[in-house]
Amino acid sequence: MDNKGQNSYYRGLEIMADVCIGCSHCMKVCPTEALRVSGGKATIHAEWCIDCGNCYRVCPTRAIRVVDDDFEQIYKYEHRILLVPSLFYSQFEDKMDVSTINNIIGEIGFTEVCPVEIGVDYLIEEMNKYIDESPVKPVISSYCPAIVRLIQVRFPSLVDNIMTLLPPLEIAAQYHKNRYVEDGVVAENVGIFYLTPCVAKIVAVKDPVGGYKSPITGVINMDLMYSKVLLAYKQKRFGDGSIKTNEDITSNAIRWASTKGEANATKGVALSIDGISHAMEFLEKVENGDIEGVDFIELRGCDESCAGGILVRGNRFLVSDDLHKRASVAPWINPHVKEIRKYCAEYMKFDGVQPRAFMKYGSDIKIAIKKMEDVRNLKKILPGIDCGACGAPSCEALADDIVSGERELNNCVFMQVKNEKAGTLQADEAISIMEKIWGKKYDS
Repeated sequence: MDNKGQNSYYRGLEIMADVCIGCSHCMKVCPTEALRVSGGKATIHAEWCIDCGNCYRVCPTRAIRVVDDDFEQIYKYEHRILLVPSLFYSQFEDKMDVSTINNIIGEIGFTEVCPVEIGVDYLIEEMNKYIDESPVKPVISSYCPAIVRLIQVRFPSLVDNIMTLLPPLEIAAQYHKNRYVEDGVVAENVGIFYLTPCVAKIVAVKDPVGGYKSPITGVINMDLMYSKVLLAYKQKRFGDGSIKTNEDITSNAIRWASTKGEANATKGVALSIDGISHAMEFLEKVENGDIEGVDFIELRGCDESCAGGILVRGNRFLVSDDLHKRASVAPWINPHVKEIRKYCAEYMKFDGVQPRAFMKYGSDIKIAIKKMEDVRNLKKILPGIDCGACGAPSCEALADDIVSGERELNNCVFMQVKNEKAGTLQADEAISIMEKIWGKKYDS
């Protein structure tokens, strides 16, 4: 399915219009103001959306769905590899250990299971070199794709700060692809699937930044897989133990998806921030030049990092706590580093990240600057209370829409009242404007 918007940006979330009631909850929590209400339904601007999942969390009618891949596609491939984040195992009861869960994954249909974080220890080596050599400080982690896209949309001046090294997911994928090819397996017979805890990583696989092309065949919803594994366990379908596994990952690797996972593994001064609102607040400080003496910043879009992803079934605090407990007894040395370097070294870097700053105003910079000035002038006229009654999340967003020709000044209820008093707008015209935004909700 093609799920790209008008500027060819892939969307990991889709609004089902027949279920949406136009409540505007989603619009109010979007950090990039990518949502609007029109005709009584919410709509998404694909080019502004960062796939953070905030809208998905608050939708009272579950009108927002995750656009993931059909599970049945795995059976197209002879070799079916599932890349599993460590946090997946931390959602289950203690009696369901890693080996049991892996055997069940084999029973479900995969032929090999591998930790997403298998390449973390190699990545740590490369990260510390990158941070040490980077002329731009602080270096910002590229691990969380929601943060990368947030910077593209809201903080374009910081795109050069983003570290251009592949995240562990793609290192694991490249490792398996190249290992199978070297073993003489036809590439078309190998399916590499990723078990995702969030929507942003779906989009990162389908529409990567920096000119990179992922070898990952498909993305599996973690919430769905959790249900499949739990059902198989209750039905005592434990598999025959024939699935290929690699369960030996290090303490650093297990902790990687948790808050401070990256920061604690890097040299120099490193900070970690989780939660999209906290990340935005901190990025503003970085953009304003208020942060000095910091070499590296780990930013994660979800509270408790990946444990707080919208597709994680377990409680994020309990999942995070279990990750740290497992990490405390895990080995510190990864015996696979040399092999991973062999298969992945030439793929480690991607091209620089490009901003999306002018997309809402068009690609011509001169025209875009003129429109930005028009927006500033409109904001002086609008009330500035961000009530949302216009179907946009803020007065600034409404000004953007007016300049872009998508809305008009009379969408603002305060301007309606003013113009009605001045006799330039009739009451029935004002009603018609609001019906275009919110729909005819009170018709009998």
